[in-house]
Amino acid sequence: MRAVLVVLFLLFSAPARGAEEGAGIGPLQFLSLPQFAAIISKDIQFLDDALSIENFLTALDGQPPDWPAIYGHGHHDPEHDDRLFALNRERDASRAGNSALANRIAFRWSGELSRFDPEVQGFSVAVGPVFTTTRWGQVRFKPDDLPGGLKTIPPADSSDRLQRELAAGKTVELAVIIIGRLIPEESIVYDFSHDREGLGLIMPFVQVEEVHYVLSP
Repeated sequence: MRAVLVVLFLLFSAPARGAEEGAGIGPLQFLSLPQFAAIISKDIQFLDDALSIENFLTALDGQPPDWPAIYGHGHHDPEHDDRLFALNRERDASRAGNSALANRIAFRWSGELSRFDPEVQGFSVAVGPVFTTTRWGQVRFKPDDLPGGLKTIPPADSSDRLQRELAAGKTVELAVIIIGRLIPEESIVYDFSHDREGLGLIMPFVQVEEVHYVLSP
C-alpha cells in the first residue's frame, strides 16, 4: 500500500516542463499553497509574499530605488526616461556575477479552468499575472518561453465534478506555479506602473523550467 501511495504522489506532483513536447500539460494537484511549498525541492525559493520577494530583491540589488527622484515631475518630465534608463543599466551592471542569479525560484500566476479537452482528459487553463505590493514597489514576475496551450489533468474522480461546475457557470480558479531561473542578461526591469502615477514596477524575467497547477481544497 505504501508503494502505491508513493507512485500516486509522484504521478500527481509531476510538473509540466518548459523544454518538452506538450510542456504545458500537467496534473492538477489538490493542495494548499503552504502544502505545495513544503514538497517542492529545497533549493527553490517560493516567492509568494511581500517579505520573500523583498529578501530576493535585496540579495540581487541591495536596496529599493529612489522612485520619487527617478519619477521627478512625471512621464512628461524630459529627463524621466533618461533616469529610468540609467537605473536599469546601473542595476544590470552591479548585478553581474551575483550568485543569486543562478538560484531557482518559483512564483504564482492566477489561473482559471476553461474548456474540457477530451483528447487529454483535461482542462485548458487561462492565466494572468499576479501583482504583489512590496516596499520596493509593485512586483510582477514575467515568464519567458511559457508553453502555449496550458492544460491540466485532474484525478479521474474529480473530472466529472469539475465539468459539471463549469457547465453550471461556476468559475474554478487555481494557482499556476512557475519555476525557473532569472535570465542573466535581462534579469530585472524597473519601470513605472501604468495604473498608478509614480508607483514603481519591478519585473523579474524568468526562464521557465516547470509549470505546476494547484487547486486549493
